[in-house]
Amino acid sequence: MSNYLLEMKNICKSFPGVKALQGVNFQLKSGEIHALLGENGAGKSTLIKVLGGIYIAEEGEIFIDGKKVEINNVNAARDNGISIIHQELVQVPHMTVAENIFLGREPMGKFGVDTRRMVKEAQTMLDRFDLGIDAAAEVYDLSIAQQQMVEIVKAISFNCRILVMDEPTSSISDREVEQLFEIMRNLARQGVGIIYISHKMSELNEVCDRVTVLRDGTYVGTREVATTPRDELIAMMVGRELSNYYTRDHVKDTEVVFKCEHIDDAKKHHKRVNDVTFEVRKGEIVGFAGLVGAGRSETMQCVFGLTPGSKGTVTIEGRQARIKTPVDAMKYGISLVPENRKVEGLYHVQSVAFNSTIEVLHEFINHLVVNTKREHEITQEFIDKMNTKTPSHEQAVTNLSGGNQQKVMIGRWLATKPKILILDEPTRGVDVGAKAEIYEIMNELTKQGMSIIMISSELPEIINMADRVYVMCDGRITGCIDYEDVSQEAIMHLATVEGKAQDNTVTQKSGGKTA
Repeated sequence: MSNYLLEMKNICKSFPGVKALQGVNFQLKSGEIHALLGENGAGKSTLIKVLGGIYIAEEGEIFIDGKKVEINNVNAARDNGISIIHQELVQVPHMTVAENIFLGREPMGKFGVDTRRMVKEAQTMLDRFDLGIDAAAEVYDLSIAQQQMVEIVKAISFNCRILVMDEPTSSISDREVEQLFEIMRNLARQGVGIIYISHKMSELNEVCDRVTVLRDGTYVGTREVATTPRDELIAMMVGRELSNYYTRDHVKDTEVVFKCEHIDDAKKHHKRVNDVTFEVRKGEIVGFAGLVGAGRSETMQCVFGLTPGSKGTVTIEGRQARIKTPVDAMKYGISLVPENRKVEGLYHVQSVAFNSTIEVLHEFINHLVVNTKREHEITQEFIDKMNTKTPSHEQAVTNLSGGNQQKVMIGRWLATKPKILILDEPTRGVDVGAKAEIYEIMNELTKQGMSIIMISSELPEIINMADRVYVMCDGRITGCIDYEDVSQEAIMHLATVEGKAQDNTVTQKSGGKTA
């Protein structure tokens, strides 16, 4: 009997122009939570797709309990006790939670699907983890965080022995993260082996036993989490030391170039934005912090013209802007990189070139004449600027790693040469090396005079990159903190001041004591 629940030996997988995996080895013990680290494009997702039967490796072997197995499709993986929770949620939005959990294996009765039994069994599983989710509710009506938890319950419902989690905490709150970690610990105690992929280095020590690092499709090494310094892991991932992880030349008291007053989504019920006022100065990064559901993204959607009927006044460079649609916002030099790149951002079946230039067609199309040379120049400019890893301009964007997809999307909006750039979770699902690059680009853009609004759930990102931080709770701004005074405690204090209106002053200090 092998000492390992799972062994993957000498796994090789190629795509046109890319060697995604080159002789990769991976071992998982029963009851172990094993982190899989690497930059975007390192081969992590490809490796787990080989394990899950989505891809078939050209070379290599897979062993479970010391016995060689053939995994050539998804059903074969499931038959071998393997469940995968992918980074991008794959749910049917207009079906119920119960229908999503039991999709393809619905309990049958005399007259077809036994809906009552299905809902009851699904509710039992949801209640087991105290999630507060109704099994009969449509997935469409759940928050992203709740959808993530449903996906986890679905994976566990297969009675799996090997559970893969690809960025499971990217869209859930701190409370839900701790809830997830407790679920993981319980499963590990029951002998389930868990492969955990995350770019949040702080999570490793909380929940992981060992860590394996991949770089450029190759195996770098495996370490014990408890005895390995974070800097060593980062160096293994990127092949170099990251001396300047956060790059920011802070600015203070520059001229106000963008002001939003009394922004309101004008909804009578389920109001998410309630009388929000804020301002942005030239060359500034303004952070928006708050817990999940605080109304940060919804506020920017109102400002950008994505919420019909919303109210408020927007002033840019001293001139009142009339914004009813995103096209109006873009005319005033405002760009928005959305939170959910899969649903709101990218044209997945289209090429890198298409996705990079779709907002600036006027620069290379004159009537029916297409200047392909100019299109190529624009695409290459932002591939270079964002350091995007792609084999060619014509590569379908869906074939890129999550982080490189994010770079393409940010580059697309930079191509519009905005005065105000709104970044909603700009580094979600992005590795440490790419994060450092994005921070450096953001800093350089502000030095050139651009102003950036950054919504982020990662407090270290907010604390290190923002010149001022607005904090929201329950659809309102509860305070604003200058970078000299910002701290995790100050932000969390303001993020939980539910129901209080914002102060009339623009800037508050001392960790939110005036809120």
